[in-house]
Amino acid sequence: MPPNPTGPTNRQLRMLSRFLRKAARANSANIWRVVAEFIERPRRQRVVVNVGKLGRVVSEGEVVVVPGKLLGGGRLDKRVVVAAVSVSPKAAQKVAEAGGEVLTIPELVRRFPKGSGVRVVV
Repeated sequence: MPPNPTGPTNRQLRMLSRFLRKAARANSANIWRVVAEFIERPRRQRVVVNVGKLGRVVSEGEVVVVPGKLLGGGRLDKRVVVAAVSVSPKAAQKVAEAGGEVLTIPELVRRFPKGSGVRVVV
């Protein structure tokens, strides 16, 4: 009998993690390796961030990556670009109403391959 798996068994998460590690090596950008490590955690240790926390910790016009789920709790008054593994519909609506933009993580990596100017929010 094989040992119990640790980390994601979800195929999309495994592929995303592999993509991030390749991008980190190709662009010499350790930020993508760090995001991959957060994504590879077991489910009960994964990151969950509310929109209200983004409103508290980021400044106007900042680019943010959430290596987990973005939920719609709280208020957001700042225009930010957010990428996350998954985004609730309410969170996407609140980011759009604030004038921001919601991306997938691969889109963010293609837009900022070196990772400069990108913050990780956990």
